Amino acid sequence: MLAGASLLALSSVAIAKDTLPAHPLFAVQPGLRPNIHKASALPTWDFKWTYSGTNYTAIFVGANPASPASNTVPVEIIPVVFKYKGTTENPSKGKAKSPLARTIASPIFDATTNYTQGGTNVGTTQYEDAFQRAALWGIGGSSSSYHVLLGAPTVLKAMKLTAQSSGTEFGVPVLLENINTFDAAIQSTVKAQPVDSLPIFLMSDTYMTSGGCCIGGYHSYTGTQAYSVTTYITKTGVFSQDDSALSHEVGEWMDDPETNNGVHCGIYEVGDPLEGGQPGHPYGTWPYTVNGFQYHMQDLVLPPYFGAPTTTSVNGWSTFQGYTIGACSNGG
Repeated sequence: MLAGASLLALSSVAIAKDTLPAHPLFAVQPGLRPNIHKASALPTWDFKWTYSGTNYTAIFVGANPASPASNTVPVEIIPVVFKYKGTTENPSKGKAKSPLARTIASPIFDATTNYTQGGTNVGTTQYEDAFQRAALWGIGGSSSSYHVLLGAPTVLKAMKLTAQSSGTEFGVPVLLENINTFDAAIQSTVKAQPVDSLPIFLMSDTYMTSGGCCIGGYHSYTGTQAYSVTTYITKTGVFSQDDSALSHEVGEWMDDPETNNGVHCGIYEVGDPLEGGQPGHPYGTWPYTVNGFQYHMQDLVLPPYFGAPTTTSVNGWSTFQGYTIGACSNGG
């Protein structure tokens, strides 16, 4: 989703025609509606707050920071190889410099980066763990015992699929696949994964479509299994470059694993309000150099953005990078 546009539901009808110009989007394939909590086998807890006299509850992955503990969620990466006519996009191609290898070495899994936000050291850890610690800093996230980590990923056998079409989007030659067609094709693989893990379907130089381009990733929930889908675009400076889409989707999985966290401005999606960009930060991404490569991680909103007290987050911030944005100003 982009700039507050919320794709709460996507058409079940495959739409082949692309529309130009390319419009950057992320999506959520709705799982359970309305709110049904504690259905997931993942470690979860209910974050509760009151805004304008209304009580809200959001299910988060991890432990309640009021009783801080460290949780590590197993991860499976399923490379997705797309072919269309004479073009093949394989995220494993390139060996040590492939999108797959870069992803495994990225701040999503690497824990050697120190995150100091506005002078506050929130830890030397993974990107999403630092984000969640900052999000809940005032209610126990500051504890050295509190972490929400991703395990070293297990790479599974690649899926091989035929793409719907090809095109040039954001100046990049890419393959294109309808999101609903793709989601149906991966369901047997999703259901084969442990329900207490996070399966990540990784494609390269391929965008999803839904009546137009371009969707960089999405997350969903089957009723027992939460999972994420992401693309890795190899050209720098464009939408979904390197692991920016993955940083968006993992953050949203962490704070809405069952895709059912309703808030007054939509749903509790922490990446969508910022992907429209910030001054000097296209698509809301911030650079981090890890293992000799510069990655671009998306900024993510903190609880005060959704109306929680400013005492909840580090420095009272509403985004992880300290970007000033009004409560729910870009939707959920």
